[in-house]
Amino acid sequence: MSEKKPGAYEVGRGRPPKHSQFKPGQSGNPQGRRKGARNLASDLAEELSERVQVREGGRQRALSKQRALLKALFAKAMQGDGRSASLIIALVSSLIKDEPAGAQREPLSTEDRALLDDFVRRRTPQSPSTEAHATPELSDD
Repeated sequence: MSEKKPGAYEVGRGRPPKHSQFKPGQSGNPQGRRKGARNLASDLAEELSERVQVREGGRQRALSKQRALLKALFAKAMQGDGRSASLIIALVSSLIKDEPAGAQREPLSTEDRALLDDFVRRRTPQSPSTEAHATPELSDD
């Protein structure tokens, strides 16, 4: 057997020869990611932009999947589905947060404000003293 020199490096599994190791600052993937490689965001955007046939008002229309999903969500919310309404409000609030700081918005009309106040009132748990006398309202079914 040969003698090991002080500081000698033993080549083996997980220990490649020094001459073939990456040098400091050298990437293990010098060519990088392939151009055009897909990620979840690009796949989702492409899927949502695909068009589907939707029957609306007795006639067929071609809409993007995104638009069709929003229309279905709004239709359920308008029928009194609380989960759909909550989801719409969450979407709107997330979009409002993303608005630029200086963006001008129109104030809510009195009718819109009344609708929102009514929705919040129905979604807020009532105290035990008023719960016994409360009339049943729209359910989340």
